[in-house]
Amino acid sequence: MRPRTARAAHLLASAAIAAVLALSVAGCKTTGDDITGSIGARTAPRSDADWRRSLDTWATRYRENPADIDIAMNYAQALRATDQRAQAVAVLEQASIRNPHSMPLLGAYGRALAEAGDYNQALDVLGRAHTPDQPDWRILNAQGAVLDQLGRHAEAQRHYSAALKIVPNDPSILSNLGLSYALTKDLRRAEATLRQALARPSATPKVRQNLALVVGLQGRFAEAEKIASADLPPDEAAANVGYLRQMLAQRGDGSKKGGQPYVPPPDAGT
Repeated sequence: MRPRTARAAHLLASAAIAAVLALSVAGCKTTGDDITGSIGARTAPRSDADWRRSLDTWATRYRENPADIDIAMNYAQALRATDQRAQAVAVLEQASIRNPHSMPLLGAYGRALAEAGDYNQALDVLGRAHTPDQPDWRILNAQGAVLDQLGRHAEAQRHYSAALKIVPNDPSILSNLGLSYALTKDLRRAEATLRQALARPSATPKVRQNLALVVGLQGRFAEAEKIASADLPPDEAAANVGYLRQMLAQRGDGSKKGGQPYVPPPDAGT
């Protein structure tokens, strides 16, 4: 693979793992001021101050009862949100030792490992977070993202396809699938899949960014900027276009900063 193509592939893989790690763990119970963002849970805190307050709350509860699964998961989520990924992994590792059969906990632990870059161990843990007779689409989606990071794109796409059989047309899965196609240089199929994802009412801004990036990778820069800024307030449009330009600039000039492309940080929660 040529160096420039390799940099673009690394960039897209990072985007894929970032997108899936934004999803919170399936099946987690909600508690007092739950911050997990699971289906049916309250809206997660948005500001740094909110996350810091939540971190303090859950840290206190964790010190009082480190064996409680919900407390450990919420504490780890707050740690991830405040960029303390190694500590989040440590908390979830200890919780999983105490509760080795909790699949929601294993799902959280696997995601934290992936976010920390420990992809092989993440894949092992995620594989124990659901069963073939009761598959969890969120875990399938996470496994796909990790497999893409490991360069196992055909396997990743099979996981995304399996997830889509459970929740057809889910935009988070379609977005990851589109990025996976882009990693295999099938940019037309990637674009079509990302357009399908963006058409869903629940699509997040990350889906729009991913579509704009894939269109830009095909050399259609004006169209990519139009996609990045469409139907958004001026400040959000400017931020999206800035993100797109940064991504495309790093694709073509990864030799700066020691050859490492800019990697967008994962979203801590939704």
